[in-house]
Amino acid sequence: MKTQFITNPGKVRTHNEDSVNIFKNNNDDILMVVADGMGGHKAGEVASSIAVEEINKEFNLIDKFKSKQETVLWIRKLASNINSKIFKYTDEHPESKGMGTTLVLCILTKEYLLFGNIGDSSGYVFKKNKLFKITNDHTLVNLLVSTGELSEEAARNHPRKNVVMKALGAVNPAEIDVFDVDNKIDGILLCSDGLTTMLTNDQIEKVLNSDSNIDDKLNKLVTKCNNRGGNDNISIALLINGGV
Repeated sequence: MKTQFITNPGKVRTHNEDSVNIFKNNNDDILMVVADGMGGHKAGEVASSIAVEEINKEFNLIDKFKSKQETVLWIRKLASNINSKIFKYTDEHPESKGMGTTLVLCILTKEYLLFGNIGDSSGYVFKKNKLFKITNDHTLVNLLVSTGELSEEAARNHPRKNVVMKALGAVNPAEIDVFDVDNKIDGILLCSDGLTTMLTNDQIEKVLNSDSNIDDKLNKLVTKCNNRGGNDNISIALLINGGV
């Protein structure tokens, strides 16, 4: 099992507001996280950093994730704590008011696999050479698709496709979606929307199915995004388990 992550500012943004990391403990539990910050005056990168730093701090207090139910509660409490810290920061730094961050994470243990997300960063599993999206985007266009007011094709090119309906630091209280997933997988991919707005699932799958090593796969995905315009920061956390 191999893990690696990458983050890149893209070709348009002047700085990178994403934060990404992968954590492991002595029990071989793995926690992967991608946070995509938003807000002016470089406040977005502050919000995403708060999220990942809080996750790191809380993860270091855990020797082993316990039952699935307890871990779900841990994820929900974690999201609530991050949300509170972001609001506290904006109270103390009024110039950063309006900052927030998406969050997608997954926890893989020997017994279970859980995903959590709020916002439009995405979580996928990879099985039999195919990507399967686990998370649901909290965006205006996704809401319109779910109610039948917009087709998926129209949503992909909609002028308001980047309007996020939920994010940490944007709403209080903030509720994170949690997904219980079969842990028999060939891989896991978490990413900010800088990847998914530039590349289709088929294009991502082609890279993942290549003979390249994990670092080359990540670099190829970033290069392809930037070759198509690199309109946003690009962050990816990747786990490869055997035949990817």
